[in-house]
Amino acid sequence: MAGPRGADDSPESPETIVERYAAATRTQTKALENASMELDIQASVPKLKKRGRLQALRRISALGRITYEVLHFEGDGVIKNHVIEHYLAAEREAQAEQAALAVTPQNYKFKFKGRGQLEGRDVYLFEVTPRQKRDGLFKGSLWIDASTFMGVRESGRLVKNPSKLWARNVQFVRMYDIKDGISTPREMQSTGDALGFGKVELTVNYSNISLDEKRGTAGEGNAQE
Repeated sequence: MAGPRGADDSPESPETIVERYAAATRTQTKALENASMELDIQASVPKLKKRGRLQALRRISALGRITYEVLHFEGDGVIKNHVIEHYLAAEREAQAEQAALAVTPQNYKFKFKGRGQLEGRDVYLFEVTPRQKRDGLFKGSLWIDASTFMGVRESGRLVKNPSKLWARNVQFVRMYDIKDGISTPREMQSTGDALGFGKVELTVNYSNISLDEKRGTAGEGNAQE
């Protein structure tokens, strides 16, 4: 991943980039209604030498409700019950509050840091800071694809430690793929501190992403690279 080339070399103004990104985000949110995808969640607690892996089918209804169908689990039950299950519960809650947590100008301040490259594509890099210190919001970086204005990478640290979260002091990196003009999740890597466990490491890979039948299928197998 190449770093930013400077804040003055973009053919678009930062304000225009953010406006086009916000419009693309609304399109993406609509496209992900009635979507389904497979999740491969791997979690570990190095201090306890415990790990687990859960595979599940995740469905998003037209109303934005998330449900999970567990397909397979292997590993320590402590990881499943106290790390992965808590993570999935936090994901359901985040989806229910999607508008309040979305990386948009309504929730965040955007500071343009320049242009760069990410996996061979031209991107715009922004520093994002929450307008309010609320559960689920983060301070960090957002990479926007220069062609579609879709988000392709988010990274940072949550600004608050909500009591219902799977861990505290959470840092993360989320990666996305773009297919048929839609940004779909590919991978999320996260670390945090869980009470009684110490450091927790969690990785989620997404695959076989199926959008609404009107749009077909996107990103099939993209998490297995």
